[in-house]
Amino acid sequence: MPVGAVLAVLDVLEAAGVRVWLDGGWGVDALVGRQTRPHRDVDLALDVRDEDAALTALRTLGYVIETDERPTRVELAAPGASWVDLHPLTFEDSRDGIQSGPAGERWVYPADCFVTGSLSGRAVRCISAAQQLLFHSGYEPRDQDRHDLDLLRQLLADG
Repeated sequence: MPVGAVLAVLDVLEAAGVRVWLDGGWGVDALVGRQTRPHRDVDLALDVRDEDAALTALRTLGYVIETDERPTRVELAAPGASWVDLHPLTFEDSRDGIQSGPAGERWVYPADCFVTGSLSGRAVRCISAAQQLLFHSGYEPRDQDRHDLDLLRQLLADG
């Protein structure tokens, strides 16, 4: 998924009043400030209350639901092999975000993990390096995960 497609997704969601945070590979690249590898999709965390507005906005770009694993995630595909993977969060009074897992797990996004990075010189919301490093644990990493993990560790070491 090229950076232009990511920015188009961010633009249509922003126009619809939907706040999202880049997560996964594009989230790592936003923290680094540049694209570091090819990406199949863009992972986005969003407030569950904005999910319907996001789905409606993404339809204008040709995205349709391909995988529905709500409440954990919903993945949309568009012509040309672009995917958007939405991760709905419930925000509690503490301002922490909670993502529900498929077996009732609760993954916490602490309020301080919602940060800003940049893509193509544009400021974008993303998930912090520490939080992304935490979410990259607990499974066997693929090559792209190892790449992202190295970048996240470097970002944290550089402070």
